Amino acid sequence: MTVQKQFVPHTEYTEYPANQMKKRARLFYEDLKRRRTVREFSNRDIPREVIEDCLLAAGTAPNGANMQPWHFVVVQNPKIKTKIRVEAEKEEKEFYERRASEEWLKALEPLGTDESKPFLEDAPCLIAIFAKSYGITENGDKVRNYYVKESVGIATGMLITAIHNAGLVSLTHTPSPMGFLNDILDRPDNERPFLLLVAGYPKEGVKVPDITKKPLEEIATFM
Repeated sequence: MTVQKQFVPHTEYTEYPANQMKKRARLFYEDLKRRRTVREFSNRDIPREVIEDCLLAAGTAPNGANMQPWHFVVVQNPKIKTKIRVEAEKEEKEFYERRASEEWLKALEPLGTDESKPFLEDAPCLIAIFAKSYGITENGDKVRNYYVKESVGIATGMLITAIHNAGLVSLTHTPSPMGFLNDILDRPDNERPFLLLVAGYPKEGVKVPDITKKPLEEIATFM
């Protein structure tokens, strides 16, 4: 059976003159260059519509076969945040005391991280990002998803960028393993935790590590 392909004109594309294109690219870079990961958050609430629009922006990400294999759980309930912190710190304690190699711990040392994760309760918003290995139809049939990790990774990057663009800060948190998120957030077996994104306003006077990014010649090759 031949599947009828459905296409529509791409009327929303906008081309910019070269000088404007260069300016937009530079301004975008300069703005993203200001983005920093923080670990100390204010408890100020975020307007819900801001988070909704950031999630919708993430949902525009390119993905395998347009299966959109992601699910975002926004956690603002203090009791649930506490449960997440307790379980995350159990895994982090195991990591720092037993799992992590000396080399890994040495690499983390300049960042000042440890098993204590107060930001999981302090920040107004946690976004648990789940990767869906397969979908389920209304009839209960499984539908395979494609390039799941790549797709969810792209969507996560776009979400982080959208949060920065809105004037907020974020932190990527990946306690391992993260199966406790399925239990606490009541997510189905076809979803695996990909990342826990902490979002909010920075705490007044917050400090960040004095780090730099690699120059263009170290991260790119033109041929």
